[in-house]
Amino acid sequence: MSFFSRLQPQENHGLDIIIVGSGIVAATLVERLSKEGHDITIIDKDRERVNEIASYNDVMGIVGNGARYGILMDAGITRADAFIAVSEDDELNLLSCTIASHVSKCATFARVQTPDYSSEARYYRDKLGLTMVINPELSTAKDIARLLYQPNALEVNPFAHGRAEMVKFQVYEDNPLVGKTIAEIGAELPHDLLICVIERNDEVIIPKGNDHIENGDLVSFVSSKEHVRKFFDYIGFDTRRVSDCMIIGGGTSAFFVATELLHMGINVKIIEQDPARCEELSVLLPKAIVINGDGTSEELLHEENIRQVESFIPLTGIDEENVLLALHAAKVNDNVKIVTKINRVNYREVIRGMDLGSVIYPRYIIAEAIISYIRGMMNSQGSNVETLYHMFNDRVEAVEFMVTEESPVTEVHLRDLRIKKNVLIATINRKGKIIIPSGRDRIHVGDSVMIVTTNLGYDNINQILA
Repeated sequence: MSFFSRLQPQENHGLDIIIVGSGIVAATLVERLSKEGHDITIIDKDRERVNEIASYNDVMGIVGNGARYGILMDAGITRADAFIAVSEDDELNLLSCTIASHVSKCATFARVQTPDYSSEARYYRDKLGLTMVINPELSTAKDIARLLYQPNALEVNPFAHGRAEMVKFQVYEDNPLVGKTIAEIGAELPHDLLICVIERNDEVIIPKGNDHIENGDLVSFVSSKEHVRKFFDYIGFDTRRVSDCMIIGGGTSAFFVATELLHMGINVKIIEQDPARCEELSVLLPKAIVINGDGTSEELLHEENIRQVESFIPLTGIDEENVLLALHAAKVNDNVKIVTKINRVNYREVIRGMDLGSVIYPRYIIAEAIISYIRGMMNSQGSNVETLYHMFNDRVEAVEFMVTEESPVTEVHLRDLRIKKNVLIATINRKGKIIIPSGRDRIHVGDSVMIVTTNLGYDNINQILA
C-alpha cells in the first residue's frame, strides 16, 4: 500500500469523499468534486494512474484494493461523508460499497455495467443499503432514445421527473426564428416555452427579452415534454421520430441502446464482428436484425443501406472509429440522425467542429448524477439539488432545486427578487404541473425550480439572489 499526499495543504469546507477506481469516470469525478471544494481520496491498484490523478488534482491517493477493510480504514472511511466506487469491476464496486456502508454512515454510490446486475439495481440498493446504483451505459441508452424520439434535437435533458425537457437545436437562415427577439418569439408562441441559452461564435448568452436569434445559433429551450414537438412543428421542423436505426458494434452499450429503441417501436439493425456475440445478441434481442461483419467496412455499410437509414449510432468502443463512422454516415446520407458516443474528452474542442450529430459523453452522465446528490448533501438552507446538467462545454449549468422550506426566494413575486446576473429561473414544477414562470409567479414550498446559469457551483436556491 502506498500513499500520495496533496501537493500543498489547503483549507477545505467541503465533504470528505473516497473514490475507488482510476478510469475516466473516476478521473472526471475527482476533477469536478475537487474543484467544488471537497476533500478527495482516490483508491486503486494502478500506482501510475493513482499518482497521476492525485498529483494533477492535488488530492490524496492510496494504492491498494478498494474492497479491503484495512485500506478503507487507512483512507478514513469512518469519517467519510460519501463513498463512490466507479472502477471497471462491478463486483469490486458492490463489495466495497457494502463494506463502506457497514462501517460508516456515509452515502454510497456503486457503478455497475453488467446487464444482469443492472436489472437488479433496486435489490442491491435496498438490500445492501446503497445510496445509488448507477449504470452509465443504461443512462446513455436512455439519452440516445430521447434524441431519436426528438431527432431535431442535439441534446435533450429531462427535468421534473421527465415532465419537462431542456432541448438544444441549431437555427439555420431559413428558420422563422432568425432575426426575432426573445420577447417577440414568446409573444407569438401558442404555448408556454422559454429560450434560456444561446451559443453564438463560442459566446454563451443567458438571453433577455431584447436579445435576438441569429443564423447558426445553438439554442436551448425548456418546456413541458408535450410541448417540445409542438414548438418544432411551429418553426417548420419535421417532428417524426426515426423509424429505424443502424448500430455499429454489439457490446454492452449496443445491447442497452437496442433494448430502449425496440421498446419505442424503432427497427434496429446491429453490425457486430464477433460471431459468438452475434449469436448472443440474436437470443437477447430477437426483434433486432443482427449482422455478422465488419461495421467499419464501407462496402458492408452500403450493402446494409446506410444511405437510407434514418438514424446511425457507432458504438465500436473506439472513439476514433466512432468519429470516422459518424463522418461517413453524414457524408453519404443527408437526412440521417447521428448520435456519436465519445468516452474520452482529449479532443473535445476539435470534435465540436465536426459533423457528428449529437455527441454523448457517458463519463459525464454518471458524474452529474453523483454531483447533484453531493451538492444536495452540502445544503441546509431550504432546498435540495434534484437534477444537474453541465452544458455548452461546462460553461452553463442547469440545476433543479426542491424547495423544502420557506426562504428569501419563497412567496415573493419573481419580478421583485434581486437575482444575480446570468441567472434565469426556467421552470417551476408544482405538484406535477410545469410552469414557465413570469414576473407575476412566486415560488412555493414544495415546488421544484430549475435555474439556468453561467455561475457554476450552486448547491441551494438562495444563491441565485444578489
